Amino acid sequence: MDRVTFHNEETGFCVLRVAIAGRKTPVTVVGQIANIVPGEDIVAEGGWITDRQHGRQFKAESLKSTPPHSIEGIEKFLGSGMIKGIGPVYAAKLVSHFGKDIFSIIEKESSRLEEVEGIGRTRRQSIKDSWNEAREIRTIMAFLMANGISTARAFRIYKRYGDQAIPAVKRDPYCLARDIKGIGFKSADQIAMKMGIPADSDLRARAGIEHVLLESTTAGHCACPLDRLITQAAEILNIDIPIIEAAIAHGLAERRLVRDEITGETLIYLSVLHENETGLARTLVKLRNGPYPSPPIDIERAIAWAEGRIGFSLAPAQREAVAGALRHKVSIITGGPGVGKTTLVQAVIQILRAKKVVVHCCAPTGRAAKRLSETTGLEAKTIHRMLEFEPGSGRFHFDVSRPLEGDVFIVDESSMLDLPLAYALIKALPRHAALVLVGDVDQLPSVGPGSVLKDIIDSRGFPVTHLNEIFRQTGGSSIVVNAHAVNRGQAPVSGAPGSGSDFFIMAEEDPDRAVDTILRLVSRHIPSRFNAHPIRDIQVLAPMQRGALGARNLNARLQETLNPDGESLERFGTVFRERDKVMQLENDYDKEVFNGDVGFIHRIEREDQRLVVRFGDRFVRYDFNELDEIAPAYAITVHKSQGSEYPCVVIPLHTQHFMMLQRNLLYTAITRGRKMVILVGSPKAIAMAVRRQDVHQRCTALRARLQAETAGSSLENKKLPADKVDQ
Repeated sequence: MDRVTFHNEETGFCVLRVAIAGRKTPVTVVGQIANIVPGEDIVAEGGWITDRQHGRQFKAESLKSTPPHSIEGIEKFLGSGMIKGIGPVYAAKLVSHFGKDIFSIIEKESSRLEEVEGIGRTRRQSIKDSWNEAREIRTIMAFLMANGISTARAFRIYKRYGDQAIPAVKRDPYCLARDIKGIGFKSADQIAMKMGIPADSDLRARAGIEHVLLESTTAGHCACPLDRLITQAAEILNIDIPIIEAAIAHGLAERRLVRDEITGETLIYLSVLHENETGLARTLVKLRNGPYPSPPIDIERAIAWAEGRIGFSLAPAQREAVAGALRHKVSIITGGPGVGKTTLVQAVIQILRAKKVVVHCCAPTGRAAKRLSETTGLEAKTIHRMLEFEPGSGRFHFDVSRPLEGDVFIVDESSMLDLPLAYALIKALPRHAALVLVGDVDQLPSVGPGSVLKDIIDSRGFPVTHLNEIFRQTGGSSIVVNAHAVNRGQAPVSGAPGSGSDFFIMAEEDPDRAVDTILRLVSRHIPSRFNAHPIRDIQVLAPMQRGALGARNLNARLQETLNPDGESLERFGTVFRERDKVMQLENDYDKEVFNGDVGFIHRIEREDQRLVVRFGDRFVRYDFNELDEIAPAYAITVHKSQGSEYPCVVIPLHTQHFMMLQRNLLYTAITRGRKMVILVGSPKAIAMAVRRQDVHQRCTALRARLQAETAGSSLENKKLPADKVDQ
């Protein structure tokens, strides 16, 4: 086979140019195959057809590949890039040295590869490992395609299960939906049906129940009401309700599921989330009790001293917040942009460090931690890094049995804390420590399950300072003024052209024309007027992925406009190009890159099948099969922007975003911009977003648990002698 003209990883459809003995020119073969590499021999069964557009071609009903037998085919196969460490140059060297025995050499005598000039121990091992990996992945691909499933996720399946992938899937095909990103319940169910698992089987019903609960967590819920769980599972599975009820009972008996009625409604949890929620409430209330971990502080004098150090006079609400952070073991500081949260955190740190108190600063994301370091002058870490996540075990080094060392822990951007991360942090704090949560409760809640900051505040069990006053240094900013207006339910107001404003609204009802407007703004108008780099300094924030004004389409159009040339490749339906801005889509602890980190594609290494991305001063390598971990980031969703700030922000807002339009989304988007914010789209959509509030209430019982723990703690303390309460 001479050339792969086209191959779709999702469907397996391919167009091949194939040399046939006795013919001078190659012929076109179309068909379906899981994986195909230039140089391989193929066996095709089917018949000749004449396509109106492409002419005569062979349409294969059955298409299989086999390792090549000719020297030319072997060289082309090895040089195709399928095997890491072998490109066209080394393919020619290997075939010249070993001839047709090269495949046997790689499999059985790989040490002999070092006989070839330029191949040392490291490259030899890479070739051997890649050969074995490719063989396993091709086997998995063939199995998936035989069961009607896309082969694009075969690499993830191999990484998860190794050479036990096919036996694992045969035992329980629904493991794919639980364990493999990109494979949903419907795909796993399709394999199960082909394998003969009955539609009303207990295995299928249990998998359907867990699928509904997992889908619920992706929407931010910690649990699901029992009635809704049964209804949704019945709709998805199309089986009788008694079978579903039996599956729930089975899950409860095995403790994979937990039933709870603390809110007065019957809720069903995945067991790990129930443990997180109950554990967080219990631990947070316990942490609240006891003496503050510092020598005595004259708070009024300390605040006056800190004001001199930071060069600002604090407003009454700020002084109250500082006092709360120095007096209470758990305190919360919340407020929008420009209200001085950073200033008062600086004051708290100055006072505590003067008292020789050990202070640690952290945040949920790397971007937020970096900004906290810059503003406080104190090292700040991500929570994952502070707790020392261990990729091998999937656990944190620091936990309740090995607590962190330190006295006061300040957590910035705490609105981004989801339930599992909040619990991991709180249970790792030493019992004597104090905790200060700083964040904007009116922003979008965390991407993961829970509404942790809001629930803690709403429980009324902890001192909270709400900062509302906009200070002089930011009061002149239309960004800050409009953000607060939106948060109050008032429409934002556009600056007049040439007014020097930093906030504008450009009305455009037609989605296609709105896209063209955004392209002009990003590529020409904003860079020329504000001396901003179109890729580094400008961020487009879309409410959702889909649609003409969604992040996917805007990314494709912006890439085409801002970075049209250079080395590129396509994987998982996405084009990646050198110099592209990209975002990490999931936590990868081995690479030490995390969900939401933004970098730039530095180099595409075809011979080693790797793409190199620069994150700050670090260079991170991705196997071509891992590229579903990143995506172009010229445009991102508002949810993905949490914890970040950008010099210039462009926000498309249209009625086609109807499902996502709500006040906290628009408010969050506006607050991401430092120097310039431009809304582009429909005034009707803007009005709709301002008007709609709490559209998607999350199912969480943390507030109720905190209130119950507080009540229980109060009763318990009343029974104890005063000197025993905190011991």
